[in-house]
Amino acid sequence: MSGVPFALKDLGIALKGTVTTNGCAFFKDAVADHDSTLVQRYQAAGLNIFAKLASPEFGQTGTTESRLFGATRNPWDLERSSGGSSGGASAAVAAGVLPVAHASDGGGSIRIPASHCGLFGLKPSRGLIPMGPKSLEGWLGLSAHNVISRSVRDTALLMQLSQGAEAGARTLPPTSDLLAALEQAPRGLKIGLFQTNLFGAGVHAECLAASSKAATLCAGLGHHVEPIDLSALPFLEMAGSMGVVTASGMLYTVREREKAIGREAREDEFEPIDWQSLQKAKSYTAEQILKARSVFDRGGRVLDELFARYDLILSPTTAALPPKLGALSLDQPFEAFARNAVQASAFTSMFNMTGLPAMSVPLHWSAEGLPIGVQFAAPYGGEARLIALAAQLEKAAPWADRRPPRLG
Repeated sequence: MSGVPFALKDLGIALKGTVTTNGCAFFKDAVADHDSTLVQRYQAAGLNIFAKLASPEFGQTGTTESRLFGATRNPWDLERSSGGSSGGASAAVAAGVLPVAHASDGGGSIRIPASHCGLFGLKPSRGLIPMGPKSLEGWLGLSAHNVISRSVRDTALLMQLSQGAEAGARTLPPTSDLLAALEQAPRGLKIGLFQTNLFGAGVHAECLAASSKAATLCAGLGHHVEPIDLSALPFLEMAGSMGVVTASGMLYTVREREKAIGREAREDEFEPIDWQSLQKAKSYTAEQILKARSVFDRGGRVLDELFARYDLILSPTTAALPPKLGALSLDQPFEAFARNAVQASAFTSMFNMTGLPAMSVPLHWSAEGLPIGVQFAAPYGGEARLIALAAQLEKAAPWADRRPPRLG
């Protein structure tokens, strides 16, 4: 890996002597005084970290648009979003600037942009990739680091180099030989197909077609696919709790910055919706935080029971096509934002709340030429199973040569 160009997401990761803005004006001059554990592992592997890639403010939305840096455009359609919150990473990789880039995922923020830009993105199990050293879990375990790439091989390699416990960690799924998994084509997997938007907002026909197409492809490879029911999952209660956790995490980060610079944050330094969330977070109680973690764990038990019967869960990655720029902006009335936001994370967020690994695989393009990913999720610690299937799918339905029209 020596000398390979690489870039970090501008959110939740530190490279000593450089600024991490978190997409927020209040952090525009926040210079890191240390390297994150993951950065240390990337540097030890020889990666040449030369840039930071855009994120929306605190990664709070499925598009990468901010007052601080403007809009990040999708190379497949410049009027559409590249996704979020790792939209800078997906745009850079889709445009051919980099073969692979660092990304993170607190509700779908690796898988959503990977889907929107025709790339491969895998959110690992809680604890597999280090988050420290200052905080060993992001958003009570909702968030995870990894990469977005053009190939399954590149993701497997970067995960192989970065996985494993760091000092102080107490949550660790079993590590796997992910490079070996590339050569281990799975046989006879039992896959549950799930295509219902648990927010009740419906699913775009192209997204349904993508997951149905993937089910047919898997069946042709010798796997068994059948519909499943997730009505036992307390999804709406989980989603409400997620809002408590993410807003509280944002408030903690802001207050630490206030202490560091000796002044309070101002409203004009934040996106309007995030400022509202910060004010609301000041009223949340410890009981609400503990209740949130409890309901996440309850959801995890439901999925674990399902994974006792199925090897993987297949679904759309998103419930909608890549949105037009502005549709998910944090600089709009909350009601308008919420209507569109649930379409981005309807299928992805449940695996953040339960700490399970899930990947978006680029297997479908819409009639108008937009990439649409499909999601596969696995039991806790099931990264090797995901990588093995992804490599099998990549061989059966290659996507490496699919490039945005302007790039040829």
